[in-house]
Amino acid sequence: MTRWVKIQNLNHSEVSPIKARICDSFWSKLRGLMFQKFLGENEGILIDEFRDGITNSSIHMFFMHFTIAAIWINSNFEIVDAKLARPWAPFYAPAQPARYVLETHPNRLLDFRPGDRVKLVHD
Repeated sequence: MTRWVKIQNLNHSEVSPIKARICDSFWSKLRGLMFQKFLGENEGILIDEFRDGITNSSIHMFFMHFTIAAIWINSNFEIVDAKLARPWAPFYAPAQPARYVLETHPNRLLDFRPGDRVKLVHD
């Protein structure tokens, strides 16, 4: 069963929320956005690693067809890092430990900055 969440930036109410598919199983996290051809500007996935860390919240971009914004969020729902992640790059890691990785459209990178707080609203 696919579960969804809306991610709202509490520091910038003018920013549209992102509707993200929750990836919290081994296979859903492994697959991520691989092989997907398109991602809408207000869409993404939210990978949940269940605890803060750097290594466990690192991502790869193998088999990706497009650049994404990777936004790392800690257990306190604070953004700790945000980067553009390009196809076929072997490794992206957050600057600080994170529990969640929001992978979304690259145009959304500047909408979520380190230090911002987010709210997850489950559908």
